[in-house]
Amino acid sequence: MSNNYKTPQYPEPYWRESVDIPSFPRLEENIHVDVGIVGGGITGITTAYLLTKKGLKVAVIDAGKLFNGTTGHTTAKITAQHGLIYDELIQHFGENKAKLYYQAAMDAKRFVKDTITEHNIACDFSEQDAYVYTNEDKYVSKISNEMKAYEKLEIEGEITDEIPFDIPIKTAIIMKNQAQFHPLQYLTTLVHYIKDNGGLIYEDTTATDVENGDHPIILTRDGHRIICNHVVAASHFPFYGGQGFYFSRMYPERSYIVAVKSDKKYPGGMYINAEQPTRSLRSTTVDGEELWLIGGENHKTGQGKSTIEHYEALEKFADSTFGIKEYSYRWSAQDLTTLDKVPFIGPITEDQPEVLIATGYRKWGMTNGTTAALLITDLITKQANDYKELFAPSRFHADPDLKKFASINADVAKHMIQGKLEFTSTKIEDVKEDEGRIVRLNGQRAGVYRDTNGEVHVVDTTCTHMGCEVNWNAGDRTWDCPCHGSRFSVTGEVVEGPAQKPLKKYNPE
Repeated sequence: MSNNYKTPQYPEPYWRESVDIPSFPRLEENIHVDVGIVGGGITGITTAYLLTKKGLKVAVIDAGKLFNGTTGHTTAKITAQHGLIYDELIQHFGENKAKLYYQAAMDAKRFVKDTITEHNIACDFSEQDAYVYTNEDKYVSKISNEMKAYEKLEIEGEITDEIPFDIPIKTAIIMKNQAQFHPLQYLTTLVHYIKDNGGLIYEDTTATDVENGDHPIILTRDGHRIICNHVVAASHFPFYGGQGFYFSRMYPERSYIVAVKSDKKYPGGMYINAEQPTRSLRSTTVDGEELWLIGGENHKTGQGKSTIEHYEALEKFADSTFGIKEYSYRWSAQDLTTLDKVPFIGPITEDQPEVLIATGYRKWGMTNGTTAALLITDLITKQANDYKELFAPSRFHADPDLKKFASINADVAKHMIQGKLEFTSTKIEDVKEDEGRIVRLNGQRAGVYRDTNGEVHVVDTTCTHMGCEVNWNAGDRTWDCPCHGSRFSVTGEVVEGPAQKPLKKYNPE
């Protein structure tokens, strides 16, 4: 494989290059606000925008830079077609809740469209039909059942036996009038609105805990406090669990994207296959040129083959399907899936209504993240919302929750034990430039990365969340935990939670 992508230390999608995102200071004092929001992604920023419009004083904090997480590493589809989901939702929860799920997603799409119109945002918004296709016999009947679910729920769609690519398929289902956009151009406009109307935004400010009382207090790693009436945990993985045990009720998966140019013109539409490995297709325009975004290759974080191989598989698929003229970018994202595939949005526990969470978007963050902002805003301002019970984090269903709970946590136990028992004879001097490997230092498991300047970075590989052993992610140059999805930089800093503390560093000497 040629691997001619732009490859900075942490691969960036083109989203960030094509927009001037404002910078904000670190929180350096104690503050009082109506609502403290942890997480500067689509949920946090949209919630802050909505509450600011309603006259509330908000503060948003982010552990890193705005949009550096999943929001900035998305395919940016705004759609209610979240795979083959509606027949499954009907089976588990009934038609009423399945229809509510669809309506919530469509409400989110309408909100995005209306907001773009209100502020005249140039963000490449376009309405497109969304397709799920298959070339496997076992998914033909699933797509047929999904179409029946569409009809029951009055979803505008149809079945087809062809798509405009040189990809063999047996059947496909179309959901009409979905959308796509440039997420950071859109969100940056909301950021300016928040700032211009009295909202506070702080970067490089890590929340570590919530102190409960008459007014909840967000505690930061630097010792500062945000005193507020409501806390919103919109940090992808909740930074505060509140006895909700969310690490055991969700599982993390990584997925990958390559962005390329082709001599062929993109035919329109947004596409994803039903089977594994996943293949997702959409297009966008950069500097007047068409860019094809090819995504997929999802797997549980910290597990499986070398992550570079996932990028190579997408490259091979793209080249054989429509031909590649130029490689432009590559990036990856991490998403959390709940046991029943429906996001958690609402009070973190029934006895803590002033602390709200939003998580578990299952790779559909642009839609579900907007749904979360709309629902949380209504909860804080005490407005009625039809979707409150559907997304309530306190829900638990025997089917499918119990089976999935047992499967996920058995997998966690397996990887915790395997990591502790792993043997390696690798020495620090064996590690090549731009390579990460596991070694034993004085009998202890350690992770070694040698950068392109030859400098060696050594960290303790024991995850600071619950003690699992992290593995090397060659594609993104991070240490990833196979149990609950925490990720760390080559120097041990937290890239993604639920871990809050960095990995211990060792002196390579």
